[in-house]
Amino acid sequence: MSKKINVVVWNENYHEKTMPQMAEIYPDGIHGAIAQKLSEMGDYNITIATQDMPEHGLTDDVLNNCDVLIWWAHAKHHEVSEKIANKVVGRVLRGMGFIVLHSAHYCKPFKMLMGTSCSLKWRENDERERIWTINPTHPIAKGVPEHILIEKEETYGEFYDVPTPDDTVFISWFSGGEVFRSGICYNRGLGKVFYFRPGHETYPTYYRDEIALIMKNAVEWAYTEGVTKPTFDHCPKPLENV
Repeated sequence: MSKKINVVVWNENYHEKTMPQMAEIYPDGIHGAIAQKLSEMGDYNITIATQDMPEHGLTDDVLNNCDVLIWWAHAKHHEVSEKIANKVVGRVLRGMGFIVLHSAHYCKPFKMLMGTSCSLKWRENDERERIWTINPTHPIAKGVPEHILIEKEETYGEFYDVPTPDDTVFISWFSGGEVFRSGICYNRGLGKVFYFRPGHETYPTYYRDEIALIMKNAVEWAYTEGVTKPTFDHCPKPLENV
């Protein structure tokens, strides 16, 4: 690649302050763990943004220079500014990559981009998750094992109310019996969107190398370099003499 990818890791940063169990697992926050693992996997320009920052950390300068935005959230979706959510959607449509993690399926920008409720079934019961790579030729699956076993994770289950994905890369099976489309891809405007399911706040999932590899692959897949940007609106001068 001709340049370093500018990655913004966004986290609502709420549970880290209110749940001692999570603070023990992620002393630097989920955002810190994700940023650290990504920096071990590749050479990126990584910026941290959290919901409690002014403008949720997503100022015009940050967003306009962001190539790929990673978003983790759980409890404070409703407190995200409509103005900021719309800015994120606008940047995706203009070519920014957007990686949506775990319970961020309910975040405002993702729901806007999907146009559906993004609802699902869920249960916290320390169940096993086996993530199956069902599209091994997809760039996000590069180097990823045929399956990944996570001994304890939050359970998600179908039906997952999202549009039919452009690509499904991973499907999860849980020991309680549920299955779930846990790695799905979309094209939205000039941008790419990847939803990835694992990562409940009370489990150390984001420290795992296999999960970090998927995140790295997703960043590089979602990054659009050298895209010819279309022009819109009134075009008064014809290209041909008519």
